[in-house]
Amino acid sequence: MPLTQNKVRVIGGKWRGRVISFPNSIALRPTPNRVRETVFNWLGQDIGGKVCLDLFAGSGAMGIEAASRGSEHVVMVESDRKVYSVLQSGLQKLETDQIELLMIDALKFIRSDQRLFDVIFLDPPYQLGLLPKILELLPSHLTQDGLIYLEAGDPFEPNKNWSVWRRSQAGRVHYQLLKYEKSR
Repeated sequence: MPLTQNKVRVIGGKWRGRVISFPNSIALRPTPNRVRETVFNWLGQDIGGKVCLDLFAGSGAMGIEAASRGSEHVVMVESDRKVYSVLQSGLQKLETDQIELLMIDALKFIRSDQRLFDVIFLDPPYQLGLLPKILELLPSHLTQDGLIYLEAGDPFEPNKNWSVWRRSQAGRVHYQLLKYEKSR
């Protein structure tokens, strides 16, 4: 059954099949189902006990998918008031307290918050070119075995401090899992 525009379906976990709505915005590109399925296969279908950060929440697809698959806690950061409002409404329908939604600029959040995360989902608006700048700020927010999911519109090569654990492409979406290498 095809979904109408501005909707994405949760593909695994306790909310499998639930539909998430998001506002019409040129900047929102929900991570495609095929990509989400691959990423969560890489991470393990059940990510129970993990603490996750969806730094540019947008449609909420990655953060909600992580919570649906057992993440202990998910922080979702969104700076656009309209997008935040729709996300807030959708989360209320899920009746969950494992997702914390914050309306704040992603850079301000990462500079001010001190928490550690097992998985950070990083999918900023492609046109802003934020990936190198944000990656510099993330090591102090990762647990010892923490991973970064990074999505970009073009192939992206992280600097020497990051190792690419997994990498793939689906259409125009280039995505990878990164691990910070302190000793490099």
